[in-house]
Amino acid sequence: MVAGEGLTYAAAGVDIAAGNRAVELMQEHVRRTFRPGVLGDLGGFGGLFALEPGRYRQPVLVAGTDGVGTKLKIAFLMDRHDTVGIDAVAMCVNDILVQGAEPLFFLDYLAVGKMVPEKVAQIVAGVAEGCRRAGCALIGGETAEMPGFYPEDEYDLAGFAVGVVEREELLDGSRIRPGQVVLGLASSGLHSNGFSLARRVLLAEAGYTLDRQLPELGRALGEELLEPTRIYAASLLPLLKEGLIKGLAHITGGGLVENPPRILPRGLSMRLDRRSWPVPPVFRLIQENGKVPEPEMYRTFNMGLGMLAVIAAGDVDRVKARLEAAGEEVFVAGEIIPGRGEVEFVPDLI
Repeated sequence: MVAGEGLTYAAAGVDIAAGNRAVELMQEHVRRTFRPGVLGDLGGFGGLFALEPGRYRQPVLVAGTDGVGTKLKIAFLMDRHDTVGIDAVAMCVNDILVQGAEPLFFLDYLAVGKMVPEKVAQIVAGVAEGCRRAGCALIGGETAEMPGFYPEDEYDLAGFAVGVVEREELLDGSRIRPGQVVLGLASSGLHSNGFSLARRVLLAEAGYTLDRQLPELGRALGEELLEPTRIYAASLLPLLKEGLIKGLAHITGGGLVENPPRILPRGLSMRLDRRSWPVPPVFRLIQENGKVPEPEMYRTFNMGLGMLAVIAAGDVDRVKARLEAAGEEVFVAGEIIPGRGEVEFVPDLI
């Protein structure tokens, strides 16, 4: 700065021109997600979405918000930023899907230490890809440059999803009955939970590098850890609309121990047979290298099942077949039993 000149926002570390360039680079990705109901274009103070007149009798809006968490540390270390946006969308839309809602639109919040337009465009391209997979529109967001708050090469990413469901079709646990069957839908890996423990074990304790090729994984460790969270909307929505799904549990933080009880009505429990699905190698890698107790694994990670679906016993074959035809790997994982609102495992966790 020349003596006598006043300070500028750019001199303080916020580059408005770079922010505008980032918006230009991300526009094409965002517009590809637009669906009927989107009003206007990018650049407004708020995103606009209109529910189709006459389509709904008693529409209920369902909203969810979440972030990617410390999985972002893996993206920083690998300098790869095109997948974490999928995670941001997945964590939100899978949550609202659990209540029977069709995802309508999504907004993202991205806070960066330094505005690098090309990197921001990569991140938002991932968000747009997640929206495409979920069938929802990316109708807005915010990118904030925050020098001195985040390191220059780091950022945080969160999102907000809104969906809609008819009031009479809302999944609230009231349709769950004893004798119903629990189907487990395979996860794509760790998804976006437990990364503080995973990083501590694999990178700090075991000393693996992210480019380390691990035979049990069939690829480099970094590729495994950055695998995006699976989005289940396209597979489950048709079954939800037909009333074939009685309950859903998204297996996120809290794992298979704490998430299923959130959907169980009073007086019922869920019994899961741990022999009914294969646990992916990455979880055993963490458990063995960190000497992590079995109960801690099941309370922290999804252990290979990203979503649980409760269905009538007589619908097992057709629902399983339809999910598999939609690209899901599905296991008959358990059943609903009388109980105290908890998960019982066969065999027990030790």
